Formats: sequence, structure tokens, C-alpha cells
Amino acid sequence: MQYEEFITAVADRSGLPREDAENLVHATLRVLAERLSGGEAEDLKAQMPKQLQVDLIPPQEEAQSDGADEFARRVAQRSGMSEADAGAGVIAVLATIREAVTPGEFDDVLAQLGKEFAELVEGTS
Repeated sequence: MQYEEFITAVADRSGLPREDAENLVHATLRVLAERLSGGEAEDLKAQMPKQLQVDLIPPQEEAQSDGADEFARRVAQRSGMSEADAGAGVIAVLATIREAVTPGEFDDVLAQLGKEFAELVEGTS
């Protein structure tokens, strides 16, 4: 999936204007990189559009273990969105990642994020 296609898909899923969706994507991927182990962040980075790869550089090897609410709160802080909008946006970004990478890679990401995230993404298209 190309960068513009990725951003457009998130904008369509979230109902956000393109510029807001782009900001949301970058914020979500930065928080996601902090949530994944370094090796998994690198694996995901390899399958993402080039313009998004820089967001997936983990700041440390030790992954943080936030729940979905804390994850959304951190995305809200970084994006300047409300927590409710960020929470819905995170689901849109994860659903788009599911389309952009191989099924096995997305399963690996969800395995690290946990059951709560898998349940949130399960019903999206």
C-alpha cells in the first residue's frame, strides 16, 4: 500500500479530513512503536510505506504495556485530538495497517498489543 492510499483509507474510516488523518497516522505509529518490541517494530516498519517508516523507530527496546485507553490518550496528546477522536482514529489506523501488511505480520502486532486491541479491530473493514 502506498502512502497516499494509506492516509486516504484512514481518513475514510475515521471520517476525518485528510490533514487530520495524516496527523493521526503519524501520532498513532509513534505510540505503536513504543508499544512493540524493537524487533516487531522493525518487522512492521519493513512492510509500511516509506514515509511512515520513520514513525516506527522504537525509542527503547523494552516495549510499554499500555491498554487501549492509555494508548488512545497518548495518541491524543501527540496529535492534539480529543481522546474520543484519537481512540476511534487508532482503530482506523490499525484496520488500515491490517490491509497494508501481511496477515502474519498483523497477527504478530496484535499478539504484542493484546486481546483488547484485537477485539477493537475485529469488527472493522
